[in-house]
Amino acid sequence: MCAGGIEDRPSDRIRVRDKIVQQIQNPMRRRQHPTEWKIKGELFLNCSCQVFCPCVVSLGQHPPTEGTCKAWMAIAIDEGHFEGESLSGLNIGLMVEIPGKMAEGDWKVAAYVDERATQKAYNGILQILSGAAGGTTGLFTLLVSEIIGAEREKVEIIRDGTRRAIKVGRKIEGELEMLTGKNPDEPVMMTNTKYWMGPDIVAARGLKSKVRDYGRIWDFSGKSGEICAIDWSGPGKR
Repeated sequence: MCAGGIEDRPSDRIRVRDKIVQQIQNPMRRRQHPTEWKIKGELFLNCSCQVFCPCVVSLGQHPPTEGTCKAWMAIAIDEGHFEGESLSGLNIGLMVEIPGKMAEGDWKVAAYVDERATQKAYNGILQILSGAAGGTTGLFTLLVSEIIGAEREKVEIIRDGTRRAIKVGRKIEGELEMLTGKNPDEPVMMTNTKYWMGPDIVAARGLKSKVRDYGRIWDFSGKSGEICAIDWSGPGKR
């Protein structure tokens, strides 16, 4: 049993994960299956780049400041569904490792899905994050080469004023603060971009930021952060 009394279904988890990994690793099976889904909320992240990450303006064409990019990401779903199954109120944590330019792919990703998710919601979130559900995240079928892990976890997200935080047990413990602009009441922001997350990106800096899982031990304290309102959706059935 998972915390909170929710049943952990390892056989289902392994089956869904393996299906996604097989789809990604075999070019003949890298097909999207357009599905009705929608997520509105916020995504924030902390990466290994110096402030500020060049990926936003260059759309992933500029190399990361440290040559490779490592990051944790947090997704707070305020409203959403997958084929009618509610995703509202669920949190997601991601661990991402990119060997070079973001746009050149070969991403390795681990997903931590809110333990409160129903089985259909859990499976749907994995389909969305793998790109298999099509729509806004469909490009992940090209960018992500390996799902190194997918599991249910207690994912805690805090959004308080200029600060954002995520906690996934001892695996991810991260906190960000928005960068203050000339007007101290407004953060530094890039607007009207073509970035994959969304058009308006708030610049931030990591405060406490540690990742410890899958043999990775990372610390992004003082490194670049991003905060973005998201409004993602699938193309629906064709």
